[in-house]
Amino acid sequence: MIVSDRKRATSVALSLLSLFFLGTSVGSADPTPGDPAALPSVSVNFIRGDVAATYPTRAHTVAEFIQERGIDPAADDFLSAPPDQTIASGMTIEYRPAVPIVLLVGNERRWIRSSAASVGEMLAATGVKLGPNDEVYPASDARVAPQEIVHVVRVAVWTKKLHSAILPPVHRRFDASLEEGTLKTADAGRSGIREVIVRFTKRGDDLPTHALIASRIIRAPRPKVILLGVGEYLSLARFAKVGFEGAVKFFGSAMHMVATAYSATCYGCSGSGLTAIGVRAGHGIVAVDPSVIPLGTKLYIPGYGPALAGDTGGAINGRRIDLGFNNEQDAQRFGRQAVTVYVLR
Repeated sequence: MIVSDRKRATSVALSLLSLFFLGTSVGSADPTPGDPAALPSVSVNFIRGDVAATYPTRAHTVAEFIQERGIDPAADDFLSAPPDQTIASGMTIEYRPAVPIVLLVGNERRWIRSSAASVGEMLAATGVKLGPNDEVYPASDARVAPQEIVHVVRVAVWTKKLHSAILPPVHRRFDASLEEGTLKTADAGRSGIREVIVRFTKRGDDLPTHALIASRIIRAPRPKVILLGVGEYLSLARFAKVGFEGAVKFFGSAMHMVATAYSATCYGCSGSGLTAIGVRAGHGIVAVDPSVIPLGTKLYIPGYGPALAGDTGGAINGRRIDLGFNNEQDAQRFGRQAVTVYVLR
């Protein structure tokens, strides 16, 4: 019994010693406070340039995480969170290193470093203000690349109203009451006024370019009328010698027509010898189709002379004309002929 109790006591003592030594061993392996290994592992989203990835980390602060990624940031680099901010699981950290850039603003050249995400952000950070028409190359939303040359072109745009004179057209008319070869201004006319709106664009030091935006006539010109003396109507025969095409330049128009003849005593004339416009029939008064030659039109017919469209006739249709004569014998002598009829201006 004594022996049995002794064995039991020895076994308990050995168990206690074993527990003591094991506890001492476990306690010596515990991490000390502040050791990174004591922190639980968390995930951080990290963006560097165009590359985004998720990393596990036991870093305590943003600065420790950046160093963990092998980055020693410069003062002008971009870091989306303060270096001393505590790391939290699922947070996103963005890092952009500053790169050298050549900045041209007008004629000014500057060498700078920038960590901006875009050209527009870089210009804002450097204090460059853009006008509404200024041009930027590369575009403002483009990413900033190392050794990039960013060019800002100052562009000025303005509009202006301009007025110009419209010269009056010149109308020349023959006048038998004036001595042959003389000129007389019947109406001096008046210049018109045209208003245009022009847009001017000046890019940098280049010369301005312009484009027409709108145009309108604010006052129409009044024609200048010049009378050319041709003496008596019979002197017009000299102009007819230049031919059909040439005569058209001197007169309002010319027509090839078939002419017949009538006298004041012919069939169709009134008993009083008056024509459709109320003048007495005879040489110089001709019958026409009013739809071709209006009544009252002054004419000249080579071989016949000056004439006035003063009458109509049932058989006078289209390019037909009936020439008046003072007696029946002259009318029969003329007969039927092809003639050129000139309309006086």
